[in-house]
Amino acid sequence: MTPAIFAAFWAVSMLFVITPGLDWAYIISAGIRGRVVVPAVTGLLLGHLMAIAIVAAGVGALVAGNPLALTALTLIGAAYLLWIGFNMLLHPPAPSAGEGQSSGSWLRWAGKGICISGLNPKVFLLFLALLPQFTDANAAWSIPMQILALGLLHLVSCGLIYLLVGWGSQSILQTRPQAARVVSRISGAAMLFIAIGLLAGQAFK
Repeated sequence: MTPAIFAAFWAVSMLFVITPGLDWAYIISAGIRGRVVVPAVTGLLLGHLMAIAIVAAGVGALVAGNPLALTALTLIGAAYLLWIGFNMLLHPPAPSAGEGQSSGSWLRWAGKGICISGLNPKVFLLFLALLPQFTDANAAWSIPMQILALGLLHLVSCGLIYLLVGWGSQSILQTRPQAARVVSRISGAAMLFIAIGLLAGQAFK
């Protein structure tokens, strides 16, 4: 693979990373909580890595070609987003910079991040549609290795942007409890909107 291919993929990848969406909503809610930005980002990246590994292993094409499997993934992901979104609307997090970060909270936020990105069929389909387009069948590396390399480049970009978003929201909203609650409710509403969109897409199929 040439540096030009990596550069082209990175440019396209960054367009998706810097576009606010479900991941941003989750990271902002973590920033409002205080010291859980790193585990939240870690969870999201692990979910992305799972999707990348599935696509690289060739299972992605099989799942995408199986309507039942894809529908099940969509329904599970939408149900999880609805649950988190409703909780954020009903119980918006308030700044908690002074609270300690226990191992339980670390695991809980990392686990949520894995579920949010790992159960999001749009993430899976994005990798399935995007990654193979930047591979070269004549390259020295195998196609799975090329997909993994491109996926790792995407993860680095995600990690940097997500950390900036999380820490930025933490520093801005820590001293503004009311603003933090409003932003949290907006994030919860965004999750509900995405979940409803996933369900509507299945209903119209």
